[in-house]
Amino acid sequence: MISFIAKLLKALNVNTNPGEIAHGIACGFLLGLMPKSSLLWYLIFIFVLFIKINKPAYLIMIVLGSSVAVLLDPLFDSVGYAVLTVPSLYGFYARLIDIPFVYFTRFNNTVVMGSLVCGIILYVPVYVIARILVKLWRRYGVPAMRHSKIIKIVNQVPILSKIAHEVGERV
Repeated sequence: MISFIAKLLKALNVNTNPGEIAHGIACGFLLGLMPKSSLLWYLIFIFVLFIKINKPAYLIMIVLGSSVAVLLDPLFDSVGYAVLTVPSLYGFYARLIDIPFVYFTRFNNTVVMGSLVCGIILYVPVYVIARILVKLWRRYGVPAMRHSKIIKIVNQVPILSKIAHEVGERV
């Protein structure tokens, strides 16, 4: 886990496209909201690995999104119920269930559907906020950290100095 955090910090500080980091954060947040017990989660997880995004940000945000998702399950349940009970979509849902293996995606579960819908709705705002935060970090955070006492202390501890050197924060 420390290597993922070090790679993420390194990506934040180097010339990695802020969009790649922001997409990694947004995709990870989307998956973090969804229950891990459905085939749909694994299909999206694998699919996103083939997209050019920042993988450490993606994996860290899955963990952080999962911690938030527990608190939002009642909301996901009500949103999923609203989506799954739209009368004009009954025929579509019935045809989906008849397709082999689609049942294992558990799309008909209110929490799975609600978390998917909420994650899709939140994707763009999370992306925009993440992109802004990456730019602000690069403009103000990195210069402030380079001259801080914490970095000087980190450089005195051998293992922390090695991690800081990997991140590119060595002063």
